Amino acid sequence: MSTLNERLKRIKESFLKSASSEIIAIMDRSIEALRTSGILDRIPRVGDRLPAFELADTGGRRVRSDELLETGPLVLTFYRGVW
Repeated sequence: MSTLNERLKRIKESFLKSASSEIIAIMDRSIEALRTSGILDRIPRVGDRLPAFELADTGGRRVRSDELLETGPLVLTFYRGVW
């Protein structure tokens, strides 16, 4: 079984083979802009504790992280949806 990094590398390689040089250049500029923006210095790291938060669940109900943590560990997943 491959690791996540190996799978992501294969996906990237496949994309680079099929994408136009114009699209690759746009992506490269965007990635560099993110790197130089300092955003990477502000993202949570593995093991960091997040402040309490409240979000809507898939049914639209408000859910509080502190209440969920009372029953055990919490995994937070972001789904960007269909592009």
